[in-house]
Amino acid sequence: MDFQRALLIGAIMLLSFMLLTEWVNFRAEKEAPTEATPRLTTLNPEPMATESLNPDILDSVPAVAPTTPTNNASEDDLPTVASTDTNSAATAPVVAADRLVRVYTDTLQLAIDLTGGDIIEVALPKFLAAIDDPDTPFVLLENNAQRVYVAQSGLIGRNGIDNNGRAQYTSAQSRYELGDGNELSFDLRWENDQGLNIIKRFHFQRESYVVDVTFIVDNQSTERWQGNLFGQIKRDSTEAPQGESGGMGMQPFLGAATTTADDRFRKFSFDKMRKEPYQEQQEGGWIAMIQHYFLSAWIPNPQQSHNYSARVSSSGFNIAGFTSPALVVDPSSTGEVSARFYAGPKDQYSLEKISPFLELSVDYGWLWWVAQPLFWLLNKIHALVGNWGGAIILLTVLIKAVFFKLSATSYRSMANMRRVQPKLQDIREQYAEDKQKQSQAMMELYRKEKINPMGGCLPILVQMPVFIALYWVLMESVELRHAPFMLWIDDLSVMDPYFVLPLMMGASMWFMQKLNPPPPDPMQAKIMQWLPIIFTFFFLWFPAGLVLYWVVNNLLSMAQQYVITRQIEKSAQPG
Repeated sequence: MDFQRALLIGAIMLLSFMLLTEWVNFRAEKEAPTEATPRLTTLNPEPMATESLNPDILDSVPAVAPTTPTNNASEDDLPTVASTDTNSAATAPVVAADRLVRVYTDTLQLAIDLTGGDIIEVALPKFLAAIDDPDTPFVLLENNAQRVYVAQSGLIGRNGIDNNGRAQYTSAQSRYELGDGNELSFDLRWENDQGLNIIKRFHFQRESYVVDVTFIVDNQSTERWQGNLFGQIKRDSTEAPQGESGGMGMQPFLGAATTTADDRFRKFSFDKMRKEPYQEQQEGGWIAMIQHYFLSAWIPNPQQSHNYSARVSSSGFNIAGFTSPALVVDPSSTGEVSARFYAGPKDQYSLEKISPFLELSVDYGWLWWVAQPLFWLLNKIHALVGNWGGAIILLTVLIKAVFFKLSATSYRSMANMRRVQPKLQDIREQYAEDKQKQSQAMMELYRKEKINPMGGCLPILVQMPVFIALYWVLMESVELRHAPFMLWIDDLSVMDPYFVLPLMMGASMWFMQKLNPPPPDPMQAKIMQWLPIIFTFFFLWFPAGLVLYWVVNNLLSMAQQYVITRQIEKSAQPG
């Protein structure tokens, strides 16, 4: 009895602490000043000072918070190749706004820096930054005073053009649009006086978040050329936009990830990258930077073995990338090497077609084997009803139907415990001074009434993995981002603006509590009375989709428990 009391008091203290944490985070997010940062891919860009653009992404970073990397020059941002000694990047001159190439497709808006040909901004026009601002797309990659998050690629190694400072490319146009076609390609060009001509070609397709990046080396010099393709994602440690907690302390992952022969999905937090840099050779594969709902990833040639790494540079940047085997081009010959870059939503059915196990970036944790079928079913239901809120309700109903008998067993046990509460109370009063005889009398009553005191707990424990897995499905699914339900709920991925669903959840929890047998200890009874109130406040900041699931689950459970309780109480009445 003392153990149960201590356990309940501990649970109340833990929930109170988590509630306070959620409140502090909520207030911090609401009160934090938000400064609009200039986008490089705006359709009608205003003239910008070179200092605000700061496209020298390898060696110079805009002024940011003290916890982020400074703008000191870095010498280890580029990967190294074992066969060469060139591992530094000289400071390149700051380029003006007209040195940017802007690209517009139906799914992507990019800004490419002619210094290095790096992608320094990616906006996603099909995903809004805010649901009430239909003209501003969500920005995934960016290079400004708020965040540094860019995708780099180039040629290093023995004759690499990115060895001594980034290559300076030229472009025939400063703006490219997909237009009415289904494909778009354009070239960046580099050449020297020795007859070496290199093209960095970008290729886009309609309805795709994949960018094909190809280097074509035309060697008209008198010597053999050799170089290695590298691709990497470079990011500071700032929090991701809309990276708020999903509630209950479950924080979406922010960091790097890759796939290996031993681990299909391997994650690296920024702290882990700093303490234990990762390096491994792997055939095919990919390497990504992951945040809530979105990711970016390099996918090199699947037919080759590549050196993958995840590390933190001396300037404080988190860098995840790959280096491919050397490309050798003889004099008067041409060679090419390529890789794909993905920047977009964590749509697992699209990701699995791009590269094996990339879909695991939709991280359901250790219960993925339960969560994957649940998401498949949720997706199928949505295809029928056309509303994600309706799909959540129907999925919850199906899950409750599957566990109907287990739940009935649990509720029947609790109803029987409720029925014999007067007899248990008489035993406690009769043997108040003798705990041993009190326990013996209770066990005898349980045997006589054919009641298992643990019968109400075990069926619930069996169902918990399914409910936890569904929780992660609802929290991780980008499909629920900005997805409307009905009436006042126009976004299932954020909290209910009027707190109606949390109040319904608290009320349903209170009614369910009234159907359960009261705890024998007065202190436990008082604690239990406070639980619905605490949970109600805690759920105020949950995403509406998650609260909807809990409300429906509680209502179904309450209805089933009410029917079973009334049946047992009616059958126990004389006559």
